[in-house]
Amino acid sequence: MLKIAGGILMLGILVFVHELGHFLVAKCCRVKVLKFSLGFGPKLFSRTWGETEYKICLIPLGGYVQMLGEGAEDEQQPVTEADRSRSFAEKPVLQRLAIVAAGPAMNLALPFLFLPLAYFLGMDQPKFLDRPACVGYVVGESFAARAGFQTSDCIFQVDGTETVSWAETEKQLLSHAGREMSLLIKRDAEILELLLPPEAPVAEGMQGIGLMPQQSAVIGFLDPGTPAALAGLQPGDRIVAIGGTEVMSWYDIHTLVQAGEGRALSVTVMRAGRQSILNITPELKGENEAGQPRYIIGVGPQVEAEFKRYAFADAVGEGFARGAELVDLTLLFLRKLFAGHISAQNIGGPIMVVQMAGAVAEEVDVAKILSMLAFLSVQLGILNLLPVPILDGGHLLFGLVELVRRKPLSEQAREVAQQIGLAMIVLLMAWAFYNDIMRILRLQFGG
Repeated sequence: MLKIAGGILMLGILVFVHELGHFLVAKCCRVKVLKFSLGFGPKLFSRTWGETEYKICLIPLGGYVQMLGEGAEDEQQPVTEADRSRSFAEKPVLQRLAIVAAGPAMNLALPFLFLPLAYFLGMDQPKFLDRPACVGYVVGESFAARAGFQTSDCIFQVDGTETVSWAETEKQLLSHAGREMSLLIKRDAEILELLLPPEAPVAEGMQGIGLMPQQSAVIGFLDPGTPAALAGLQPGDRIVAIGGTEVMSWYDIHTLVQAGEGRALSVTVMRAGRQSILNITPELKGENEAGQPRYIIGVGPQVEAEFKRYAFADAVGEGFARGAELVDLTLLFLRKLFAGHISAQNIGGPIMVVQMAGAVAEEVDVAKILSMLAFLSVQLGILNLLPVPILDGGHLLFGLVELVRRKPLSEQAREVAQQIGLAMIVLLMAWAFYNDIMRILRLQFGG
């Protein structure tokens, strides 16, 4: 419950920042603001200060700023001559464009405030992201397996572009999505070329195509009530053998647990320099993608991380660079998505956003929370700039058409466009919810 509440709170912060942008610029343009709402539906809290009603509503999936002259059905008070000059509709087109653009602009500006602060405070960053892209495990029947990847292969070139780290390799994979890719790898003393087909799901990163980073067999966390927790395993334990077979990496654990087919296993662990043997009976948890029984013991890896903290000037530089990278990657993802090079199954909805935000909020790490807010803020800002009627980008498109034509679109044309835009958004949200639910079901039941 705390995780969900944290996720909703973080989403609410981003919505507030977005609507605050509209509100502040509207005030600067002397537009009368009637309502400032966080959420939709029935009111949970409402207070009127001055001429504006501020409220929080039940459904926390957005918000709005209602201005005089927007044609809202609930705008019932008679408009005085003094108020008419403060109507949104009566303002010059450039002022209206500024008001509309201010929401997404605030979301896109927020990362350049939060990320420098996050780097200044410091945070743990997985070490493998900055290390060479050397493979710790190849998922069976994955695109990588079919391409011929093996454990310990190191990628150093993607379609002619050299890469020096795991993170850089993932970025290059995304930039070449939708076409056959040539990857040069080092295998022992050999240099080999492997080919990935156009349909490889590179938008999901290296793990999406079946390549996992090198990972030692040290336990980072245990799921409560699972066989490992009940048997007495603890975070920090190193698993050195299962059923008498030596465990060389984290991925051996999965292989050996599945091979046991649910039978009780003797697990040898190293704890504080001493070995001990525990008996664990894996739990059946649905099926894998091949339709075979999936067994778990309920452990997660301890990801090797490095705490990085920057001096203020360096934090500003790193934060601005990361903010620009987030914008670039989001635009690249959208280009590949609309070109059909990335599957629409990669679209996430509110459930996914709340899960991601809640998982970070649960850690109570300020730097990580700021980083997640920055990431989600970029998504929200760019999404709202899409030229779809009902979104800010659609209103900007109307304004630009008005500038070119020197007169606004007819009321009927705007209404038809708004209805089409609403239908598009409803379909998009339905698809996003479907993707979110399917992800949850796959995690819960396998497959």
